[in-house]
Amino acid sequence: MNYKTKLYKPTKYIIVFLASLLLCCCKDGRKQLDNRVGSLPYYQEASFTPYWFEKGTSAQKTFHQIPAFSLTNQDGETITEETFKNKIYITDFFFTTCPGICPKMTANMDILQQEFKNDDEVLLLSHSVTPETDSVPVLKRYAETKGIDSKKWHLVTGERSQIYDLGRNHYFVEDDLVEAKTEDDFLHTENFLLIDKNRQIRGIYNGLNKTALHQLIADIKTLQEE
Repeated sequence: MNYKTKLYKPTKYIIVFLASLLLCCCKDGRKQLDNRVGSLPYYQEASFTPYWFEKGTSAQKTFHQIPAFSLTNQDGETITEETFKNKIYITDFFFTTCPGICPKMTANMDILQQEFKNDDEVLLLSHSVTPETDSVPVLKRYAETKGIDSKKWHLVTGERSQIYDLGRNHYFVEDDLVEAKTEDDFLHTENFLLIDKNRQIRGIYNGLNKTALHQLIADIKTLQEE
């Protein structure tokens, strides 16, 4: 009986020590993880190879940037790169008559709209990939049906050539890296892109996936702290 009691006490202390050591290791691990995601990478081509730069350096400032553009939103207003000056924005590509992935994408963009509805620093931009049918009145009806705030979220139409060029050659939204595409090939993707105040790509996310959406929200907040 006494032997068992003497054996029990040291064992108990060892367990407490090991638990404390594990807790310390976990805390250090979390700290290292936080440091790794303290800044977001930059992207410049369709493979989405990440690059990291010190902010403000010439390499960062001259890295791939979304070019100037001119499109029209659901209120008939001209939307250009100046609309997003000193703004962070999330962009995607959709069409109003899409019966498949677009309704889910729109619902998830609405989650972002609600998350940042009182944050003037964050905007949303959705490009129609069927601009020949998604006219301003069509986009306006769609916006009203979906509860879209035109001050926060721009649905844009315009020249098909410009929209497809932006999607494929500047946002790199399509997953197909092998086959070359032309304007005649339909652009259809579930991806959301995160763009910073310098019009540089800082993240790509599956717009149908809730886990990816939560990561996007976290990355927007990380970007705001840079």
